[in-house]
Amino acid sequence: MNANTSRQNPAERDESAELLSRTARDLPVGRHEFHRERLMAQIHDMQREEHTAPGATEAPAKVRRFRLPRPAIVLPAMAAAVAGVVVAGFAVSGGGGAMGHDGAQDGALATGPALTTQLGAASTEGVPQLLDRISLAAADVSHPTVKPGQYVYVESRSADTFVRTVGDKSSLASHRLHRRQVWMSADGTKGWLIDPAVNDSPEGETLSLPDEQGNERKAYLNAPSYDYLAKLTTDPDALLAKIYKETEGMGNSPDQQAFTTIGDLLGESYPPAELYSALFKAAEKIPGVVVVNDAVDAVGRHGVAVARLDEASGQREEWIFDKKTHVFLGDRSVQVRKATGEAALIKPGTVLYTSAVINRAVVDGMKQSPSQAG
Repeated sequence: MNANTSRQNPAERDESAELLSRTARDLPVGRHEFHRERLMAQIHDMQREEHTAPGATEAPAKVRRFRLPRPAIVLPAMAAAVAGVVVAGFAVSGGGGAMGHDGAQDGALATGPALTTQLGAASTEGVPQLLDRISLAAADVSHPTVKPGQYVYVESRSADTFVRTVGDKSSLASHRLHRRQVWMSADGTKGWLIDPAVNDSPEGETLSLPDEQGNERKAYLNAPSYDYLAKLTTDPDALLAKIYKETEGMGNSPDQQAFTTIGDLLGESYPPAELYSALFKAAEKIPGVVVVNDAVDAVGRHGVAVARLDEASGQREEWIFDKKTHVFLGDRSVQVRKATGEAALIKPGTVLYTSAVINRAVVDGMKQSPSQAG
């Protein structure tokens, strides 16, 4: 939703991760979603405080690392964060190229040196025209209807960067680029995740968990199902108003949170074509949106980005599109302004989070790949 790295040494981290994972598994049925929601709110507040707290000792974790919808997998990472463990991740190689692995060790949670990317220049010029082209391209693409019993499948590559502290010494580090696969039923009640940064098991883990009362989980804007998205308005003004209303109080600012919410819908869901197009028209109305003429996704594909700078953190969130077809490639968050405190280790040009969508499809069964369908 999203790679757990703490201030502890590696052995202590492994023990903590094992304990948290075991604790999550031992929770009674129905408790996972309850704790997920409470912990999401707590860590969200903690992370925002870390942006501004004088002498903060950890770089803030990315709330959006916990993507859509993941009721089962958020708990261990969130519990770790509440316990004082830093949620962390991966980085892009120098010069704006593909993900580098130099210095990384074998294993999904192994760390390597922090790597960087060249910062593309941002401009407000041409934003409406670019988003109009992207919107038209989105409306032109055939999005299959997800029927009852079918699953939205999204495969991506993702990574992020973190501050690693051993003893009294802090430094930037990264985890290697990894494959992430998510399956979610049309109604959002059943799902599966395979992500070595979240769960060491190659088989992955279920996302099919009930809420606190033992009822099937209900989809909402920040954890939508296909059925939920299919019912949303496609009027850009009404859609944006709904986003602002339902994300009130979240993020560093209403505008940034609205931008982030739309970005999350692009990455790990499958909106119907009309809604997909409307999302870009809605984004055009958010103040502060810019164009970055050259940005690179997690697997090294160059494209043009629609972006917005978070003034509080100095991080720029970028949605990356193919320059010719305007197809969505992926997204990333890049530090573009000098930070203070221990976060000053994260220099401008550091990629805090990056993801590339490799495949998005509708399949007939849980854990079925598109190549196995039909």
